Amino acid sequence: MKRTTIIFLQALILIFGIVVLCFLIRVPLTEGRAVNLDLYHIYTDPFILFGYVASIPFFVALYQGYKVLRYIGQKETFSFKAINALKTIKYCAILFAIFIITSAIFILLFHNKEDDPAGFIALSMLTTLLSSVVAITAGIFEKKLQK
Repeated sequence: MKRTTIIFLQALILIFGIVVLCFLIRVPLTEGRAVNLDLYHIYTDPFILFGYVASIPFFVALYQGYKVLRYIGQKETFSFKAINALKTIKYCAILFAIFIITSAIFILLFHNKEDDPAGFIALSMLTTLLSSVVAITAGIFEKKLQK
């Protein structure tokens, strides 16, 4: 790959990570059930804390993707470090999908009966599908690099 392409992809990963981090900080302030709460109670809400814990594998996978691009730029594509980074991405994607499924089941079981959880469940299904695609793709690249 060209050096400019690698730098561009690394910049996209950084920008995407910053946007998601800003989203995680800002959305709880405007979310429906936290509108009338003070700042302390918003960020100590168990579901919001679960969202933060669930985002850890996402950010770890982003960092590992950044590292894979760095290895490609250093001509170390077929190194054990690149294979381990892809393996970590695969496991993080699987863990992230498990967290999303857990939150969807929680919302499905314990949502307010006046609320309709269909939107959240649909987003959970889409996010789980995307996470599964990332895990499968990382697994395929990992196997290819091992050979």
